[in-house]
Amino acid sequence: VQLQASGGGLVKPGGSLRLSCAASGLNLEDYTLGWFRQAPGKEREGVSCVSSSGGVTFYLESVKDRFTISRDNAKNTVSLQMNSLKPEDTAVYYCTAEHTYCTGAIDYWGEGTLVTVSS
Repeated sequence: VQLQASGGGLVKPGGSLRLSCAASGLNLEDYTLGWFRQAPGKEREGVSCVSSSGGVTFYLESVKDRFTISRDNAKNTVSLQMNSLKPEDTAVYYCTAEHTYCTGAIDYWGEGTLVTVSS
């Protein structure tokens, strides 16, 4: 089982990035999918998650109205569109899969992808 995240990079404040996560050996349709992040010197935090049907989403307060999570069960992927990025969004971002809904009881973690927001 592998979750592979991609799309990180260096972007200027106010810019956008789209993170994607593809699964192998796992049918993501059965899982709530999400994104966590860990900034330097800080604890890991949940950023967003989406229910197995895609009908229910959760966002960390600080990213509401800027980030959008989406999933494509046919392609076995989950994405995070990040707009109006701020320096405080700088972190390693991890995609996740869990059987519960946004509880943090993560069954699978992907490898992180680094997002750096800096001028």
